[in-house]
Amino acid sequence: MSQKQILLEKIADRTARIGVIGMGYVGLPLAVEFAHSGFRATGFEVDTRKAEAINKGESYIIDVPSEQVAELVKAERLQATIDFTALANQDIIIICVPTPLRKTKEPDVSYILAAAEKIQDALHPGQLIILESTTYPGTTDEVLRPMFDEKGFSLDQDYFLAFSPERVDPGNPQFQTKNIPKVVGGVTEDSADVAAAAYGAVVENVHRVASARAAEMAKLLENTFRAVNIGMVNELSQLCYTLGIDTWEVIEAAATKPFGFMAFYPGPGIGGHCIPLDPHYLSWKARMHGFEARFISLAEEVNSTMPQHVVELVQAGLNKHRKAVNGSKVLVLGVAYKRDIDDMRESPALGIIEKLEKLGAEVSFHDPHVNDVVLENGERMTGVALTEQLVTDADCVVIVTDHRAVDYRWVAERAKLIVDTRNATRDLKKGELAEKIIHL
Repeated sequence: MSQKQILLEKIADRTARIGVIGMGYVGLPLAVEFAHSGFRATGFEVDTRKAEAINKGESYIIDVPSEQVAELVKAERLQATIDFTALANQDIIIICVPTPLRKTKEPDVSYILAAAEKIQDALHPGQLIILESTTYPGTTDEVLRPMFDEKGFSLDQDYFLAFSPERVDPGNPQFQTKNIPKVVGGVTEDSADVAAAAYGAVVENVHRVASARAAEMAKLLENTFRAVNIGMVNELSQLCYTLGIDTWEVIEAAATKPFGFMAFYPGPGIGGHCIPLDPHYLSWKARMHGFEARFISLAEEVNSTMPQHVVELVQAGLNKHRKAVNGSKVLVLGVAYKRDIDDMRESPALGIIEKLEKLGAEVSFHDPHVNDVVLENGERMTGVALTEQLVTDADCVVIVTDHRAVDYRWVAERAKLIVDTRNATRDLKKGELAEKIIHL
């Protein structure tokens, strides 16, 4: 019996052992889904605290309840370890590690390489390796395959290799691992067959593409599409502000068209682990082939100006009150990069706070999901409780992240001035409080 058939049978009867490298926002939900579907899943981590938390039945990811982790750990279907030699015991190994950018805006695949080296040490016939970390087209077959081939193994005869992009949306109660369609591209057809079977056992819909490169490119297209359209609407919001037009009203009106239009909304800047980074992977790859991705570069330029635009709105608002930014008390509401989560990666709030402080403002922040932040300059700030005294004392309140836990009418009734970057005070635009609110 071929290695492919053996592995397919293991997947079918749920005896395939699943190893997931990286227990973050992508890896932990994925490992939990495999364990919930009847597989034995092991999470591999370099962070001892995360491994210990999982083994105690505790979750540190907002979308994964601790009760679910505890139940799976008790049933011996989920565990975590810092011992990477245990990769030799896994039938399927999925890489879910970060792929940041270097300061030069070039891809940093060092985490992928580190994971691949651990796999290389433990690789044996009959294993399937899947990369989920977002990267440039060609990584799976140009970087990973040669590393595994070095051991003298043959692809499809001894091991299988595929790419399947993660599609996690933290804090989204409607779409999670199980019901988000899974794109799968194998380096070969046989590798795609095995990878599709593995994911087909735990998710509702698997969409196969012809190659790992196509799957890698699909992920970059998804997030570059968002970055470019967000950049366009961010530029529109600046124009609308100059012309005295309500950006949000314009978008709402355009969105009534039942075809040919998809609504995107402006904000204080883009954040998270995907949209600010992934387009750079694509533009870098383009430059390697002598192609200049102009749309991507322009979108990044526009989106990166939004924190400064927010600061300028604060300045404009304070000027109307005959106050300078220097010496003014500014309260920032929300520092996570998006609503109702605690993720601070690439959050535009950090840049806004730093810029305001450089202008001499006394800045404080409140976020129901984040206790403290570390700015790029190394300064550590601790959040404050949202009290009536805090709001009334502030010369300006800046809504950067519109967490549902905050009552924005209550804030507006007590604040002197509000700069709303998320349209959180949309219901107050025609009321008596409207004059004190500046909308992005």
